[in-house]
Amino acid sequence: MQNDRDLPGHFAAGLSKAAVSVWAKHDRSTEEWLPLWRHLADAGAVAGRLWDRWLPDQVKQLIAEPLPGGLEDGRRLAVWLAATHDIGKATPAFACQVESLADAMRSAGLDMPLQSRMPDRKLAPHGLAGQVLLRDWLVERYGWKRSATYQFTVIAGGHHGVPPTHESIRDLDSHSHLVRTPACAALWQQVQWEILDRCAEACGVVGSLPDWAAVKLSQPAQVLLTGLVIVADWIASDADLFPYSPEAWGRSESERADRAWHALGLPSPWRAREFTGEAEQLIFSRFRLPEGARVRPVQERAVEVARSMSAPGLMMIEAPMGEGKTEAALAAAEIFAARSGAGGLYVGLPTMATSSAMFPRMVQWLERVPGEQADALVRSVQLAHSKAALNEDYARLARSGVRRILAVDVDGRADDYRPQEDRTVSSAAMVAHHWLRGRKKGMLASFVVGTIDQLLFMGLKSRHLALRHLALAGKVVIIDEAHAYDTYMNSYLDRVLSWLGAYRVPVIVLSATLPAGRRRELAEAYAGTAEPSADFARIEAARDYPLLTAVEPDRLHAPETVEASGRRADVHVERLDDDLTVLGDRLAEELVDGGCALVVRNTVDRVLDTAAFLRGRFGAENVTVAHARFVDLDRAAKDADLLDRFGPPEPGKDRRPSGPHIVVASQVAEQSLDIDFDLLVSDLCPIDLLLQRMGRTHRHRRGEGQSDRPPRLRTARCLVTGVDWTTVPVEPVSGSVSVYRRHALLRSAAVLEPYLSGAADTGHVVRLPEDISALVQQAYGVEEVGPSPWQEALRQARRQQDLHHADQCKRALDFQIAAEGRPGRPLLGWLEAGVGDADDTRKGRAQVRDSRESLEVLVVQRRPDGALATLPHLTRGRGGLELSVDSPPDRKLAQVVAGCGLRLPFAFTFPKVLDQAIEELEKDYIAAWQTKESHWLAGELILVLDENCRRRLAGFDLRYTPADGLEVTRAQ
Repeated sequence: MQNDRDLPGHFAAGLSKAAVSVWAKHDRSTEEWLPLWRHLADAGAVAGRLWDRWLPDQVKQLIAEPLPGGLEDGRRLAVWLAATHDIGKATPAFACQVESLADAMRSAGLDMPLQSRMPDRKLAPHGLAGQVLLRDWLVERYGWKRSATYQFTVIAGGHHGVPPTHESIRDLDSHSHLVRTPACAALWQQVQWEILDRCAEACGVVGSLPDWAAVKLSQPAQVLLTGLVIVADWIASDADLFPYSPEAWGRSESERADRAWHALGLPSPWRAREFTGEAEQLIFSRFRLPEGARVRPVQERAVEVARSMSAPGLMMIEAPMGEGKTEAALAAAEIFAARSGAGGLYVGLPTMATSSAMFPRMVQWLERVPGEQADALVRSVQLAHSKAALNEDYARLARSGVRRILAVDVDGRADDYRPQEDRTVSSAAMVAHHWLRGRKKGMLASFVVGTIDQLLFMGLKSRHLALRHLALAGKVVIIDEAHAYDTYMNSYLDRVLSWLGAYRVPVIVLSATLPAGRRRELAEAYAGTAEPSADFARIEAARDYPLLTAVEPDRLHAPETVEASGRRADVHVERLDDDLTVLGDRLAEELVDGGCALVVRNTVDRVLDTAAFLRGRFGAENVTVAHARFVDLDRAAKDADLLDRFGPPEPGKDRRPSGPHIVVASQVAEQSLDIDFDLLVSDLCPIDLLLQRMGRTHRHRRGEGQSDRPPRLRTARCLVTGVDWTTVPVEPVSGSVSVYRRHALLRSAAVLEPYLSGAADTGHVVRLPEDISALVQQAYGVEEVGPSPWQEALRQARRQQDLHHADQCKRALDFQIAAEGRPGRPLLGWLEAGVGDADDTRKGRAQVRDSRESLEVLVVQRRPDGALATLPHLTRGRGGLELSVDSPPDRKLAQVVAGCGLRLPFAFTFPKVLDQAIEELEKDYIAAWQTKESHWLAGELILVLDENCRRRLAGFDLRYTPADGLEVTRAQ
């Protein structure tokens, strides 16, 4: 490499007239263009700066590992690959596209047919053509074996998002006229070789290429280099940063690249400093703990184990709800990052709600984490889900102008989404200013909180997948609520973990209720082995709790029991008949002296039916409904209200209802909200989820011995319903079976039976945390559980479940990337038969979850006079605002409408109903909202309700109220 670590002098110096005439970029609006030599020099210079100033050490080390010159070779290779990525544009198939520029090339001797006379030119996309040219150049100039070239040249082939296949290479090889016009093939080759020779010289790889011929480049390194070249190409293709005007070409490579880099302002990666003090000091210095708080044993031990590992790897933390697992993970992540060279952090959670709740916690932690140097104080932060911009913590941070946390970006609405076609059309706004904006680039921010989908997409065959791999390969990854995913999602998660292990990415998995078999599967996936082993058997055999398991790159730690913190609860469990009158009578009895009860139903329809009945019994003012079928603004307001009224006790602040109050909720009450009730009533559900729900009763101490609770409710109780208890075996209600399947529900009922009947050693009492692991392992194990008369039904349910699991695994493989191949094996065909850009569409989001495509709408109201308006009940001056259909709403009004997003329920996921609903909704298409100035609303489906907030859609009657959300009934 050159001494100044940059491309030397003027890249074009000494190039022939024909080589200088080859074009790469053209602006049809201005007729300005960019020569190929200029773009290649720009891309190479950008790649060098990305390597020096942006790429985490963790990524550099993996790329450089097989190269004889180590990190210096790694940099040379990255710059050279970027500087040659578009050589395929020096072909007739590409150059013929702009006639004026093609004519100039013809004048220089590079003859080519008109574009209209090359009907087969699609066989030679310039990425593929570039790969073929690089292959032949390496063979001819440096004597490489053809087979050895592909592991390097596939980066050029795949720089537009999908690596070529063997078949596409064979097709192009048999259509050589697309690469060189036969009548002047010698000149075409001379120019192509001249440019490639100049790239090799400028990048300082002339002496390295003979040595690299023997290198076996790992597939992870190939992916990372592809991602890096894509980033370099995108930056170098930005005409605002790298102008097309001829006067701008004349600047030196260094000057042109320096100006662009300064204007771009990409934050440097996180460079964590290893904390050398005691674990307790680390925890107290990073988190705002309440006065008198103590560091929990699981937090202290996680820090100690992270330090004791010979190299960062996988850590699994199993501990009860409320034990501070998140704080333990963030503290361990800081240690892992300092030791591995990770440049950031990704936290993946099950839902948008849990992700949004986690975002401010990460930001608060980040504010207290020192950087290695001053420039590390500028950090990019991302909330990665489609509703991120509606998160108030994000919005406040973006408005504040605080420099310490910069470049807070979102997965935005900047593209035009075509619902009927289920595709996204990029708008001009996508390349406007801050470079990290957008779905494909947002994950490249240093610190990201998002849904687990964003991580699982790493295993989905989709366009530009290398970018997502590059983004995650440089981070520490935290996976929260690891018990919350089904077989289908776990199949993707295991594949992703295998790649994270190959990248040596430190991973921390958190769960309160992780089945032992799943613990083993996670360890095996990360370690990259499916071979039976006594070590992995020991991981599965561990039954203690809390538990900490560590997997290093080359060895496993025996699972380690961690002392519990002393926080505990005894929950008395009972059966309750599934009858609304019985429920009402029991609640009246329990709440006679006041108190707050939580009723959790497994379906929204059961929530609404139960709430309607209880309002008649207790009064509408004493019943609150919570589920996912509210518009986003209402959902956020409800979450805030629940937290305010039922959250942790705070001195001087107590809005907890004094009289009886009942919250009827769906599964939204299981996660993310720190809420505390005196009594729990729950539909039967899988045992791990039921234990999560139990964590919502007596979650906090209210007075000595819970003396601040009503006398009848000072003992924590869970009444289990949603079941016909008179049958053998018990029969869960059909809605629960649809959601969770029969096997999981029967196993849950079976392990609860001793407690429900009082035959357990503790009678009716489930001890938290002591009984958590035992109950989970029994429910998810293979041993017989439950009364003898249940066994045949349980065996039949297991057979059905096994078939379902097998089907899920098979379907999950349809669009899943393969496991890492052997070193030296090229990525050819890596994404063959993939899903395109489906991660940006309904179909893509459904790919990594075993669910049908769902339909999301923005809800507005049509007044009696025909005018459109925002929903009338919205608070803070946002309700009943008139919406023009002749011009885009202003930004604030558009945000209000965007905040009224709602996902239609399961009935609208059936293809026929889905298509009919889209067809009807598109009749309310508002052309004035489909502009780049209206990026909040462009492409969104609008659900227009009448003056009574009602509507018929695809054979269903819809009604929306602020109290109950969306009610859906089949039209009569």
